[in-house]
Amino acid sequence: MKSFEKLTKPFTFPNKAEIRTPIAMAPMVVNGSNTDGTISEEDLAYFDKRSGVAGLIITGAAAVNKQGWERDNQIGIFDDKHIKGLSKAAKLAKKDGNKAVVQLQHAGRGAQNAFDNYGETVAPSSIDFPFLDYTPRELTEKEILQTIKDYGSATRRAIEAGFDGVEIHGANHYLIQQFFSAYSNHRTDQWGGSFENRSRFALEIIDEVLSVAKEYEDRDIIIGYRISPEEIHGENVGYTIDESVELIDRIADKGIDYLHISLFTQYDAKPENSDRSYAEIIMEKVNQRVAVMTVSNVFTAKTALDALKYADLIAIGRAALIEPEFAKKIEGGEENTIVTQLNNNLTELGLPKKVIALFIMENSPLPPLPGMDTLSDEILNQESRGYSFNRDSNL
Repeated sequence: MKSFEKLTKPFTFPNKAEIRTPIAMAPMVVNGSNTDGTISEEDLAYFDKRSGVAGLIITGAAAVNKQGWERDNQIGIFDDKHIKGLSKAAKLAKKDGNKAVVQLQHAGRGAQNAFDNYGETVAPSSIDFPFLDYTPRELTEKEILQTIKDYGSATRRAIEAGFDGVEIHGANHYLIQQFFSAYSNHRTDQWGGSFENRSRFALEIIDEVLSVAKEYEDRDIIIGYRISPEEIHGENVGYTIDESVELIDRIADKGIDYLHISLFTQYDAKPENSDRSYAEIIMEKVNQRVAVMTVSNVFTAKTALDALKYADLIAIGRAALIEPEFAKKIEGGEENTIVTQLNNNLTELGLPKKVIALFIMENSPLPPLPGMDTLSDEILNQESRGYSFNRDSNL
């Protein structure tokens, strides 16, 4: 339909790489990989099913090293043995002419799988956080420098596997954000303290990733960066939007292709006491140096179109799980047939067995999937995969 034409026009990144629609699939850890981090048949079915969901497919977070390995069924990209499976995933994700990138992550203090397997997690500072059952160990200077190199090695593996680039995960309280956060980073060396020092880890990683990408100049490699625009939890303030946009300003100067704002409430969410959204504030700061992507609570063509008022690109997360042909239906003028909530026939969605468990487990940090309240107890019990759940509190 002509009213949704903006959603069907190709989008060109600063590096000249083009995607067929400004819709992206948001990165989601769907817990489908093998326990050694290799791509599983469940992963392949998931990406195969979603080649029509968006113009840019962003994988769930892939662990760049064993220290940062968050979940036991998370994608790994810390060993060359991962390339073969990643290559299969890239081919399937791109089979409809899409572009696809791998999100690179180090979970830092939140690397539960690393703790389970190696008995410790690492972080910028050794702090007894009230929400953790353990105290992370402070990274050494040598480990910090190695971690930066690990992001470069992971970038090489992604490109060699056939992906079109990477997204650096600097959001959601993982290691890069932990370094930037004054709440999490109490270091007194060059990696902590001042704004400049707290920014250093993120900027050095970007330099490393860009350096590797330049080795593939004939490929128009896409480099993105995901950021949580604020870290404010009551009296615990990691950083405000003012510091965030100053970091973003430096990131934009580096020459990456897109800046992905991590939001969980609404694509047009605003800082407290502001009349402008995070996306609008960031769009003004980058001033067309990089593309800006917003996300959250987009389930229809109408809301997708509205989201483009605030940013250059929009990412869909839960909608991509529920409707694997989201963009394809808009492109075909069938936007009225987009499915907006789950039904009891989950097998048609090509979802790994553990993904629903992430949404129904007790105290899940994730917003609910629309339609979960209609799922039968039999299906919920089957999909819980050993997690306890409370229908009333989570659905």
